[in-house]
Amino acid sequence: MVNKKTPPSIEKWLREAKADPAASKIGMFLVHNGVVRQTPKAKVRQGLDDGALVTGMEFSYDTKKVEDAIAEAYKLDGIFYVKAWLNEGQLEVGDDIMYLLIGGDIRPHVVDALQFLVEKIKTECVTEIEQKADQ
Repeated sequence: MVNKKTPPSIEKWLREAKADPAASKIGMFLVHNGVVRQTPKAKVRQGLDDGALVTGMEFSYDTKKVEDAIAEAYKLDGIFYVKAWLNEGQLEVGDDIMYLLIGGDIRPHVVDALQFLVEKIKTECVTEIEQKADQ
């Protein structure tokens, strides 16, 4: 089993992004921080409630697919900076799953790109296996 990783410093990420050659084109940054929640995905997404609570998650990802998703995000209108960090291993409730930083010219472009990238990573690049407490 892979041990979970130490999350990055968002302040450091922003300093690096603002020093990037593309920074003069960027008018907005958005950060996404996904965390392990106690409420099962089936309850949140489909309203299915079996009474169980999430106690942890086994999390992994395909590096190549994440890189490809980031490359796609750079092709979206007005996007000039993308950075991603994904955890791995056995995670507990409250642990960070992933961080994304998107920088672009205007708010609608950045919001759309963040939505695109989170969805792409969550549906095509990662494996999440929720562990639940015995009922």
